[in-house]
Amino acid sequence: MQGLSSFAGTPFMKPLYSATVVIAFTLAFSACKEGSAPSGNSPEAAPDAISSVSLFNGKDLEGWKSVNFGGEGEVSVKDGQIFLEMGETMTAIGYDGTDPLPTTDYEISLEANKLLGNDFFCALTFPVRDSHATFVVGGWGGAVVGISSVDGFDASENETAQFMAFDADRWYRIRLRVTNDRLKAWIDDENVIDISIADRELSMRPGEIELCMPLGIASYQTRAALRSISLSKLKPSS
Repeated sequence: MQGLSSFAGTPFMKPLYSATVVIAFTLAFSACKEGSAPSGNSPEAAPDAISSVSLFNGKDLEGWKSVNFGGEGEVSVKDGQIFLEMGETMTAIGYDGTDPLPTTDYEISLEANKLLGNDFFCALTFPVRDSHATFVVGGWGGAVVGISSVDGFDASENETAQFMAFDADRWYRIRLRVTNDRLKAWIDDENVIDISIADRELSMRPGEIELCMPLGIASYQTRAALRSISLSKLKPSS
């Protein structure tokens, strides 16, 4: 297991909390297997969606590409899942479709599984207004959830930061909603992010994570699986 100090020189992670605190909130595990069979790739539309589309066909990487960080792990598709193998730093897929992405009034949902490793297994980079940001799930040693960045502060430093413990080989439902004045996110049925963004600056944390723009999903030194990726356009917010 990497010590928290090992993230100090990486392009995305830097230590903020003590190793003692992070370890207290992080689940240790020794052996993992590939995730269970997928529940299906049909998108679940948000209640107020005006349209919804699947972004993953369950067969190949059509509409996506492996992001070239240098030292990234292999990306593959098997049994209706996208596998991000453990790399020296990050491994990610980036949007490579032809359809333009919305920048407000939309929702992205997916399922993510941490198979092996002790850091984030889902860092979802997304467009917001005229910028981009990242919803980090399980960062900074495996326990931090939050948005990078809000008013120049990353997910470990702003008011969205919180600790959560994540089981190995368990599917988590990730959902992110972007409107003109609000940003919300859920993990399973828990609303973990709910902030006003009307007068806030959302931006990317400087570094290689910017290669995931405009839309991408990354893991850090962690083997992860993804499935059921969908995008819903919402009724225009006021």
